[in-house]
Amino acid sequence: MGEEGLPSDVKNLVKTSPKLTVLPLIALIFYDVSGGPFGVEDSVKSGGGPLLSLLGFLIFPLIWSVPEALVTAELATSFPENGGYVVWISSAFGPFWGFQEGFWKWFSGVMDNALYPVLFLDYLKHSFPVFNRVFARIPALLGITFSLTYLNYRGLHIVGFSAVLLAAFSLFPFFVMTVLSIPRIRPKRWLVLDSSKVNWRGYFNSMFWNLNYWDKASTLAGEVENPSKTFPKALLGAVILVVSSYLIPLLAGTGALMTSSSEWSDGYFAEVGMLIGGVWLKWWIQAAAAMSNLGLFEAEMSGDAFQLLGMSEMGMLPAIFSKRSKYGTPTFSILCSATGVIFLSWMSFQEILEFLNFLYAIGMLLEFAAFIRLRIKKPELHRPYKVPLGTFGATLLCVPPSILLVLVMCLASLRTFVVTGAVIIVGFILYPALLHAKDQKWIKFVTEQPEVSSSGTVTTAVGHETAVVDEASIMLLSDLSSIKTDD
Repeated sequence: MGEEGLPSDVKNLVKTSPKLTVLPLIALIFYDVSGGPFGVEDSVKSGGGPLLSLLGFLIFPLIWSVPEALVTAELATSFPENGGYVVWISSAFGPFWGFQEGFWKWFSGVMDNALYPVLFLDYLKHSFPVFNRVFARIPALLGITFSLTYLNYRGLHIVGFSAVLLAAFSLFPFFVMTVLSIPRIRPKRWLVLDSSKVNWRGYFNSMFWNLNYWDKASTLAGEVENPSKTFPKALLGAVILVVSSYLIPLLAGTGALMTSSSEWSDGYFAEVGMLIGGVWLKWWIQAAAAMSNLGLFEAEMSGDAFQLLGMSEMGMLPAIFSKRSKYGTPTFSILCSATGVIFLSWMSFQEILEFLNFLYAIGMLLEFAAFIRLRIKKPELHRPYKVPLGTFGATLLCVPPSILLVLVMCLASLRTFVVTGAVIIVGFILYPALLHAKDQKWIKFVTEQPEVSSSGTVTTAVGHETAVVDEASIMLLSDLSSIKTDD
């Protein structure tokens, strides 16, 4: 949509808040899902050798990543609004379940993001042992968190192009390692499997964690230039990039070296680089891993913050969450996510991993259900990109990933059931509490209704800002208007 005919304040907003294009969106999706092969080493250890790990990264994308990316492409282009999956669930099942989806996804995102400053220092401490000491580690963690939070505050387009540079820097040493490994590769090493060492719980959690969050970028849909064309292209590019970034280094490392599967744990690719190329390559991979964690943090925080903004614009959260800075970023939403990161950074990696997977699995089951329900409930919905399947085929598309989700949940520990159960209960209590606060006017909420012009353009007022929404959003905004009235 061009600027011609728009009010002057809207023109200024467009100029000061550049939209995301294909390449930055690919980089953000890449960091939402992956960030590179860092963390996939454990799949070799838990899989009892290279065979299950390689098969996993060949098969799991087909039964999990591709269906999730297709569902995301259809729904994100149908509802190009900040809030993403919260909007889909609200349209399919009503605001109560939309709020629960948003609460689960935001909480799991903040837990996930708490890992990255810690992992950043864990890579650096090999070269700078001072970061093992509390007096240096705590200020460093706070400094990293505040610095990256400020970068998010300065603008999403800056985050997007930073992600492009970080992705290039993070992946290039693995390209060099792969080239150097070619003369040493023995394909029979890829077939090694020790069934007695297979840890199915760890294997499935590792696979799931390394291949999820394809839907995260949908929370930024309102900040994307021409989302109906940009999203499908970006998701396709990201799927290819993510799968390649996992498989190629694994093929190189496991094919060139005859090492025990028990040695393959988090951070082992740095040792693989040293064995193949030398100390210089080890240091390069360590630096790339550290920088990758920065990209992961930036992408996660952007998604979390704009999700809260979208929920506020829908009237689910107080109006303060939708207030934007002069850079177009949701200031309070960013601060809220950063505070959560600081408070959750004490948890261990394995605890966070299992909690994340469980909450994410519940949310994804709801998203697949919404995808099917919207096909049935709203066949007339404008879908700029539509998965080329009928309702029955769309249902079959969701069956394999849903089975995987249930399997991951069944493998969870009792502690995970207790913790995630507590999170779910909090969400159930929080929604009616916020509704009561809205009814009593204790807190200010966004209450403006959408206006549809004769040309079909939809304009909504959010605070003192004006946002222009494309034709694909008319039906959604009408639905949300009725939802707010019902509340």
